[in-house]
Amino acid sequence: MEPNGKPREHGPDARAEGQPSTGVEADVRAATFGDAEAFERLYRAHVSRVYGLACRMAGSERADELTQDVFVRAWEKLGTFRGESAFSSWLYRLAVNLMCSRLRALKLQREREIANEIPLAAARARHDSIEIRLDFEVALEQLPNGAREVFVLHDVEGYKHREIAEQLDITAGTSKSQLHRARMILRRHLER
Repeated sequence: MEPNGKPREHGPDARAEGQPSTGVEADVRAATFGDAEAFERLYRAHVSRVYGLACRMAGSERADELTQDVFVRAWEKLGTFRGESAFSSWLYRLAVNLMCSRLRALKLQREREIANEIPLAAARARHDSIEIRLDFEVALEQLPNGAREVFVLHDVEGYKHREIAEQLDITAGTSKSQLHRARMILRRHLER
């Protein structure tokens, strides 16, 4: 209970007494209650990182749309942020999940289009870089979620295993194991 008789709150504003909240925490709290200006500040503080992730995961042609989708989803889901981790970690996790989901859907659509439009012999030919990239994207999408997330965070984003462990709530050893697993699966898929 607070001194004023109200129940103590949990979430982004639940802090030890006398400890000031940060600007990000204040903006998260305000945005949770519908403050668009506070959300705009959160957007400006994090948009370049989310856009960079979108470029690396989906290419620059889809990055703008994915970045916008991430922030729309963040606005919708802001009430689920409990403040147990940094807002940036929560947002980044939301971004990775949303992008993986969208890329899976895009892969299915692309596979249907290819099956309908390209003769089988041409679909099997993998000589130019576009086909190789598509093959890699397909292979990446077929990785188990944990292995894919660790692969993207480590090999694409450049995170260290301890940082990945903190973000995904796993051990550094699990991160290393998942990365090894991802690389082996990708290697087998691409050697076919």
